[in-house]
Amino acid sequence: MDIKEKHAEVPTSDVSSQVVVLFVVSRSHNNPMQQINIPNPQNEHIDNEPINDAQVIDEQRIDESQVIPLRRSKRQRRPAITNDYVVYSLEHECDLSIDEDPVSFRQAMESNNSEKWFDAMKEELKSMDDNKVWDLVELPKGAKRVGCKWVFKTKRDSKGNIERYKARLVAKGYTQKDGIDYKETFSPVSKKNSLRIVMALVAHYDLELHQMDVKTAFLNGDLEEEVYMDQPEGFMTTGKEKLVCKLKKSIYGLKQASRQWYLKFNDTILSYGFVENTVDRCIYIKVSGSKFIILVLYVDDILLATNDIVLLHDVNKFLSNKFEMKDMGEASYVIGIEIFRERSQGVSGLSQKRYIKKVLERFRMENCSSRIVPI
Repeated sequence: MDIKEKHAEVPTSDVSSQVVVLFVVSRSHNNPMQQINIPNPQNEHIDNEPINDAQVIDEQRIDESQVIPLRRSKRQRRPAITNDYVVYSLEHECDLSIDEDPVSFRQAMESNNSEKWFDAMKEELKSMDDNKVWDLVELPKGAKRVGCKWVFKTKRDSKGNIERYKARLVAKGYTQKDGIDYKETFSPVSKKNSLRIVMALVAHYDLELHQMDVKTAFLNGDLEEEVYMDQPEGFMTTGKEKLVCKLKKSIYGLKQASRQWYLKFNDTILSYGFVENTVDRCIYIKVSGSKFIILVLYVDDILLATNDIVLLHDVNKFLSNKFEMKDMGEASYVIGIEIFRERSQGVSGLSQKRYIKKVLERFRMENCSSRIVPI
């Protein structure tokens, strides 16, 4: 399929009225299969001579001798979802977890950084207490509870330096039953191509580009179903060990957690005057006279591109009042992609150098010879 691009000169005056974020989605349509009649050369000359039973038996023996028995694998099949499955990969999709982080509460307490991990867990529970995530109740008769576990992660910057130690309390969502504990799980995320288009606009119009991070984003989603969870290991309430947590907010690990967070954020940002893109539902734009601002949402990472610094501060203030936010300043590293700019030359670049390096280290190819590739 030949694709022709048409370029039009866009005047720089009144940029907001002429900047249109277009996302072209091409879908390949396969041509319907055409029925092809292939002539059978054996049927071209049909003799009327009768075929006796001996000939049929001989032909069957020849065909059976040519049949090759199928080889069947004797390996034991493993289930696609293991018992240690947790829905936590969205936050570090581009991370290969090379750091030897503890995989259990006991390992964290026996590690050299036990105090830092313990402080991280207390910070996580404080966030849950501030958001009023659960109430301690007795487990109703006939109700089942889901387990929970601690997930530990060493957060690093684009240069590989340790930023902080992070602990996340995650529900074991694999025990949830469809139609009982959850109904819908779908949650959109912004496409990588959308990010490239926004970055092209940022470079062309020399826009301000800032990044914000939503702290404990999933805890903001309202939970519609009744879900009961065990108390977190190491932090059970004294004298109430037999009680369970009745969840009021969606917690990391629940199958519907990401969807509930998206619905909450979508309603909040639309109420402020943003308009949702019809092709990429995680791209929003707001226009006010000659001012405009574009918002890119990727789970809990937010990029803001605008031609007016005052509008940027207004949106920043609005989001901070609605959610617990962390202002990262000018964007430099988001979803595993390093962003660098040379505003004087109108150039913006995206790099995944650290991700490539970690891939090489994982497969022990960090010392391989580099070659130029056409990309």
